[in-house]
Amino acid sequence: MKTASDSVRTLAGTGGARQYSTFFVNGLYFGVEVLAVQEVIRYQQMTRVPLAPAVISGIINLRGQIVTAIDLRRRLEMADRSAQQLPMNVVVRTEDGAVSLLVDEIDDVVEVQEEQFGTKPDTLRRPLRDLVTGVYKLKHRLLLVLDVRQAVTLDVAVEAR
Repeated sequence: MKTASDSVRTLAGTGGARQYSTFFVNGLYFGVEVLAVQEVIRYQQMTRVPLAPAVISGIINLRGQIVTAIDLRRRLEMADRSAQQLPMNVVVRTEDGAVSLLVDEIDDVVEVQEEQFGTKPDTLRRPLRDLVTGVYKLKHRLLLVLDVRQAVTLDVAVEAR
């Protein structure tokens, strides 16, 4: 398991570059700033929360800490993953405590240079457009920078399951 502190230690002293913990959701390649990530863990058994919005898959017990698990597929209004594909947890730090983002697959920590950064494409549809702050143009793909604060902020008017 990688943690933010491990990544910072291995990538220390890299000048004006930024590091992102990366993952896939429905084939899209996302990144969250390493310093916002508490840890990355395998699938954890969840307890459902009655009357919670559908984007909340449940809560997990992370070494005694109760953490809300938000399914990014549902948050982005994408199709649910198959029953055989268990999600991974990217646990991020927020002002209100830790939150787990459920993703399809974890990738590596990626270092990017500021000159690779670009604005988000106009072709992105909502809600994806609302949750991405910009993109990094990498050699073989675009890295979508996820706005963690927006991703974990749920509209109180969201329908319950």
